[in-house]
Amino acid sequence: MVGTILVWVAFIAAVWATYSNYRLATNKGGSVLVARRSFLVVVGAVLAAAALLKIFILDHHFEYAYVWGYSSKDLPPYLLVTAFWAGQEGSFLFWAFCAVIIGLVLQSFARRNKIEHEVMAVYMLIVSFLLLLLITKSPFKYIWDEHPDQFTRGTVPTDGKGLNPLLQNFWMIIHPPVLFIGFASLAVPFVFAVVALWKKTYSEWISPALPWVMFSAISLGAGLMLGGYWAYGVLGWGGWWGWDPVENSSLLPWITVIVLLHTLIVQKKTGKLLRTNFILAIVSFLLVVYSTFLTRSGILGESSVHSFVDPGSLVYNLLVVWILSMVGLGGLMLKARWNELKSKSVPVGTWTRESFLSYGAVAMALSALVIFVGTSWPIVSNSTVEPSFYDKTNLPVAVILAVLLGLSLFTRWGEEKREEIVRRAAMPFLLAVIGTAVLLVYGLEDWQMLAFAFSSLFVLVANIRLLVVLAKENLKIVGGPIAHIGLAVLFLGIIGSGRYGQKAPASLPLNQTKNVLGYELTYRGAQPVEDGKSQYLINVRKDGESFMLSPVMYTSAYNNSLMRNPDYRSGWTEDFYLEPVSIEKESQAGQNHSLFELKKGDPQVIGEYTVTFEKFDMGTHSAEGMASGGGFAIGAVLTVQKGKNKETVTPVTLYNGNQQPQPKEAKVKDGSIGFEMFGMAVGTNGSPSRIELNVTGLSQQEMPAQTSEVLVVEASVKPFMNFVWLGAGLVVLGFAVALVRRGREVREQRKVNGKNGNGKREATSKISNEIKQREPEVTVLEN
Repeated sequence: MVGTILVWVAFIAAVWATYSNYRLATNKGGSVLVARRSFLVVVGAVLAAAALLKIFILDHHFEYAYVWGYSSKDLPPYLLVTAFWAGQEGSFLFWAFCAVIIGLVLQSFARRNKIEHEVMAVYMLIVSFLLLLLITKSPFKYIWDEHPDQFTRGTVPTDGKGLNPLLQNFWMIIHPPVLFIGFASLAVPFVFAVVALWKKTYSEWISPALPWVMFSAISLGAGLMLGGYWAYGVLGWGGWWGWDPVENSSLLPWITVIVLLHTLIVQKKTGKLLRTNFILAIVSFLLVVYSTFLTRSGILGESSVHSFVDPGSLVYNLLVVWILSMVGLGGLMLKARWNELKSKSVPVGTWTRESFLSYGAVAMALSALVIFVGTSWPIVSNSTVEPSFYDKTNLPVAVILAVLLGLSLFTRWGEEKREEIVRRAAMPFLLAVIGTAVLLVYGLEDWQMLAFAFSSLFVLVANIRLLVVLAKENLKIVGGPIAHIGLAVLFLGIIGSGRYGQKAPASLPLNQTKNVLGYELTYRGAQPVEDGKSQYLINVRKDGESFMLSPVMYTSAYNNSLMRNPDYRSGWTEDFYLEPVSIEKESQAGQNHSLFELKKGDPQVIGEYTVTFEKFDMGTHSAEGMASGGGFAIGAVLTVQKGKNKETVTPVTLYNGNQQPQPKEAKVKDGSIGFEMFGMAVGTNGSPSRIELNVTGLSQQEMPAQTSEVLVVEASVKPFMNFVWLGAGLVVLGFAVALVRRGREVREQRKVNGKNGNGKREATSKISNEIKQREPEVTVLEN
């Protein structure tokens, strides 16, 4: 009840803050104190609601449907924290939490720049929509109200459903929050653009908006990179990007914000692309809201593994209203100023830096349009677009984009000298040709991929050259070339891992070596891990080097389905990747052995004895595990009966790291037969399920037909996969370096604006001289 009240208080205060700031901005009266205090009420209520939900999750208040649905008592504390944003309701609250924190910074900034009320009126309208969604999809609803068919009023479950096993991973702590911060921050450029159209300050908004645009690019880019690494290394999807509709919905605003970043710089330097920048700032935030609609409305429930289920018609309709309202606000303001913006627009030359950046912006916009159509296709059709569609349509765009990006570094603002551009670009062009020829010799024969490789090498060489020049002058201005080098490396990694990767299924019988994709694989058996899962030890050997991979496969009690976690070995030239598929039994006729499979509580006749597997013994034999070198030991408690005589026997298996399990024989009192535990499995609830025993002392007639354990895997070789991670990391790093410098420029400009006379001219001259000194070689991002 308290949480619901807090959300309502926040919503009412947000609406009032919107109204109060609008009246102040339009000189229709109102109180500055009331407007500011209304916003502080919003901040306080949202922070309190967020803290309350966190407490409810950590203290296991299962009377709340959200807490019951996304947490349980067996979750470790670090995963309980992630339950906050694991579901729709919690993620809306976390988004609101990010929005009010950003709002505090934005209000302070706007107040210093004399646009507080205009900015806060628009921003609080956005926050009001978000809080309205939170009211309709609240994490504070009681379980008996949300699930009346399962729980009577006042009934509190003893435990929760838990967290989806796909989300039970370290990256769940980082990936969603980083993305949500990026989503929330993109509201700020939208607000600045709307306010600039409102107040007719068509150029003044560029400088304050640039740091926010860079921050959004960093957050969204880092979120996408972390999500890709999570999918590649943990989820077992066989890759880091699959063109999933919800993946695309996060990629789209990142593409448009990258375009906006470059076109804002063009306007800042030349005064051109006014209308383009307003369109991009509005569209970027609209794509965030649209992404929320795709993810949260349930419309992609059958098309995406990321999508939430249908939240109900009310939330669906509110999301549609939110999209239409933002379209209306931004679109109507843009329409009202369209002719005036046209009159202020300056033509873009053909062979200037601004022209190449404009062409690149068009190329990226086309890529975004193609992805948008493909992502939205399930809305108008019952089918999804195949990943090959995105690959084929985006490849030529990427080639063109890379070439334009490289050429832009050899042009200057407002200067159209083709001969000079050719002269400056000649050496990087030649080196890129040589590099492409080397790749051709080593087997890169696809002409489209050759074109992609050439353009990527051209960007790489050009920006390395620029990085060296700028680093000698000032390390603070190298953000641009670092980001562009990262993009080129990322492109080369995509060529290597995506186009020239290999994949093959393989069946690996226990202790038999098979050659797969040039690697020798030997399955050594299953090994239990501490959380009740089983990892499958596979010895891998190539070129005299041997290592162990341990993919995990288990049946989840959460959804009663088989879960698979891959394992891989990463190297500079290639990754070797193993994804488990299934574990099977293979009978071998005409052979005898002494392996028996026993299910818990199910007596089995072995020779003259009746043997029953009772339970696992994890603690009694810990000393044996320590003696084995720091591993652990598991015993299988057996009841062995012959006639009226019954006794308990406990064979023990020692597990030590990646070494092969070491079974220890345990015999009955008279020594006639003995038992060794070779394999084990647990059930969906973590309880013992079955074991495999080797029984010694049996006659040939008493031995069963041999059954061999076979692990089915999918093996992949992914060349230059590290280039993908290195490139993505460099892109984010480059943006971060540029953001630090851009923030310093904004602070210096504020000091300039606060001065007058000689002080103002002196500060302005200092900035202008700094720019002129590095003008011939300045990078796109830094200029």
